[in-house]
Amino acid sequence: MNETNFTVMNAGPFADLLNVTEGPPGKYYLKDRLGLTGMEVSLNQLPKGGGVPFYHKHRENEELYLFTGGRGQFQVDGHIFEVEEGTAVRVGPEGERTLRNIGNEDLFFIVVQVQTNSLRKWEKSDAVIPDKQVDWPVA
Repeated sequence: MNETNFTVMNAGPFADLLNVTEGPPGKYYLKDRLGLTGMEVSLNQLPKGGGVPFYHKHRENEELYLFTGGRGQFQVDGHIFEVEEGTAVRVGPEGERTLRNIGNEDLFFIVVQVQTNSLRKWEKSDAVIPDKQVDWPVA
């Protein structure tokens, strides 16, 4: 659904991300699908025993990794630590990063990529609360 002020899409279950045919297996990019203009977001599934076979870093963008299921190890600049559901990891552009699945099930995570130091306002300083009642139809 594409409207003036919002876009809605459904990527399906995280457990089906390895079957995605566009882009790398297990990675589902949302930028173009939702028309995002200030960030890139991807939904990710790393199978049991799988890992990213390379280090990477960015020129300008920091990344936020939000782990939603499974168990893994994350490595940044030689520092290795475990990640699991509920773990959040921020990596600056120059941080050389990689990760692997060390659990007995698939590792699921969301990655948000955005230009470093681009956030000028956030919820409390950017929010506008209109003077109107919330209206929901009877369920």
